[in-house]
Amino acid sequence: MPKMKTHKAAQKRFKVNGAGKIMRPNGPKGHLRRNKSARTTRQLDKMVAVDKANVKRIMKRIIPYGV
Repeated sequence: MPKMKTHKAAQKRFKVNGAGKIMRPNGPKGHLRRNKSARTTRQLDKMVAVDKANVKRIMKRIIPYGV
């Protein structure tokens, strides 16, 4: 059976940190950004851990080799 290909769009969106957690970019930071406070924009720039319910799906289907 051939090797599975990494889903390149997912590789750009998700990162694995040193502890092995899958991190994702935070929510709505582009649309209507000028109306948001500086504090809110700073908080939206941080990466957030993926929910436990979605970790298995992401690792299995989207990032098969833990890229």
